[in-house]
Amino acid sequence: MLVLPRTVCCLALLAVSLWACDQQIGKPAPKIQGTSVDARPGTKSPPPSNAAPRPEERVLVAFGDSLTAGLGVSPEESYPARLQEKLLLSGYRYRVVNAGVSGDTTAGGVRRVEWVLKSTPDIVILELGANDGLRGLNLTETRANLEQIIRRLLAGGARVILAGMKLPPNYGADYTKAFQTMYADLARRHDVQFIPFFLDGVAAQIDLNQADGIHPTGQGYAVVVNGLWPIVEPLLKK
Repeated sequence: MLVLPRTVCCLALLAVSLWACDQQIGKPAPKIQGTSVDARPGTKSPPPSNAAPRPEERVLVAFGDSLTAGLGVSPEESYPARLQEKLLLSGYRYRVVNAGVSGDTTAGGVRRVEWVLKSTPDIVILELGANDGLRGLNLTETRANLEQIIRRLLAGGARVILAGMKLPPNYGADYTKAFQTMYADLARRHDVQFIPFFLDGVAAQIDLNQADGIHPTGQGYAVVVNGLWPIVEPLLKK
């Protein structure tokens, strides 16, 4: 019997799980949320709020699919909420907006980018494209969509952090390689910050993933935030 490496198995499960989320396209989208800035050191992250930022606050938008939305965990355990807490504990006054929608594709992201810009974000972490790849969509279109999103965010004054994703090998070597290098190419082309793999340190770690083996647990999202932090912090202002 052929035994696949844990990482390959995890990526294969990722295909199934995110495909299931992708079937939610066409259903009413969940309410897009933002976390409050009223947390104090030593307290639990507050419930999400859509209140407008205070004059002294800046805005960071987490823009993505189910991995950003926090599917399967409480709002306080999602990566945007955990990032909000880390920002506050580190003395940065930012309001983090969770603009994650389960099942979203890059085409959906293009349709939502104007909504994101209405919050006048200082920083946007862009995590989209996995559902495109798992549906086997034409990568020329996926790339064009991501490029349009990046350009519109930059034109709106936001600094962009592009989060890359990976596909399981059963999609074919040429397609998976082109998918992965697409993110790095876009980051170089537009001179934006780049995270090669959003789930680095979490994928294939049983204790950091939910029962589906794909979506991180609250602790898994804490690892995600720790991985993001070295990229995010240099862009922050106090």
